Amino acid sequence: MNYGITDLTTFVLGTIFIVLLPGPNSLYVMSAATRWGMGAGFRGACGIFLGDTILMVLSATGVASLLKTTPALFLVLKFAGAIYLAWLGIGLLRAALAGWRAPSPGAAMASPAPELAPYPRPFRTALVISLMNPKAILFFVSFFIQFVDPAYAYPALSFAILGVIVQLCSAVYLSALILGGAHLAGMVRRRRRLSATATGSVGALFLAFSAKLATASLN
Repeated sequence: MNYGITDLTTFVLGTIFIVLLPGPNSLYVMSAATRWGMGAGFRGACGIFLGDTILMVLSATGVASLLKTTPALFLVLKFAGAIYLAWLGIGLLRAALAGWRAPSPGAAMASPAPELAPYPRPFRTALVISLMNPKAILFFVSFFIQFVDPAYAYPALSFAILGVIVQLCSAVYLSALILGGAHLAGMVRRRRRLSATATGSVGALFLAFSAKLATASLN
């Protein structure tokens, strides 16, 4: 029994490929784990899971299709997301600059607040990033719904099964990033300039994601 899913193998392969593509979700989780530890990384991952679940529900109920029929709505959403990512990126660049200017490694380690400021609430920040992530929006609006048979009597079951598959793939991938980030944390924190360089690099990537989101299209 296929439970109203038209091509499960293609869906699984496509989901794995899309999840593995670099994006603000995965970058945020890994950087949070690197700077704050595994606890912060997993809190961020939970925010992403909730955001993706919301997008899945919107897609299943047809609400997400408004993004296709109402260009102004998508325009507002993507620029709001771009501004938010840019704000995070600028905060990280400022933290990196502060790290480079720190008088000594000991002083930098004793005063970590400026470096941690861009990530005050991992769960909430990851949730907002997830809801405004163009890769996630395009996935659930354009890809996700294509694998549900409209003639099936229980489409909610089909969407639930596909949603579980997406979340499992995402959980495995994000867990690997969190563990990897936590492993790097000790080395990065012991080297002030390496930490500042890593922070600045992540900030630059967030600015790049902001520019990408500002030019994203549903077509």
